[in-house]
Amino acid sequence: METYNWYSTLIKPEWAPPAWLFGPVWSVLYTIIAISFGYVAYKYFKGAIPFLVLLPFILNLVFNFAFTPLQFGLQNNLLASIDILLVLGTIVWSGIVIYPYFPWVVYVNVPYLLWVSFASVLQLTITYLNL
Repeated sequence: METYNWYSTLIKPEWAPPAWLFGPVWSVLYTIIAISFGYVAYKYFKGAIPFLVLLPFILNLVFNFAFTPLQFGLQNNLLASIDILLVLGTIVWSGIVIYPYFPWVVYVNVPYLLWVSFASVLQLTITYLNL
């Protein structure tokens, strides 16, 4: 509850989506991530792709899972902004390296890329507005 109270006091842009929307969106995205990233990991362990193709997927998960503790646990908008840019960067990187092997992984992650692009702009805006 304390986390919600803190977040509700932040200045947000008028175009910020309602808080209730984040749960359903991330539920869908985590399903896409689990299937596609799991497939990439499976292909790595079967020897079909090198570790350097798997690496951005691993880093993406680390940065993705770090966001909530940084934003809501530490209540640190600046660290959360840096982190979400790392999430965005690793989505792009993973798409570039996996496309020659399995283009469908890139296509199914387009919603993830679009949402994190939007969320990055939102996070950077919230950080700026609350300096």
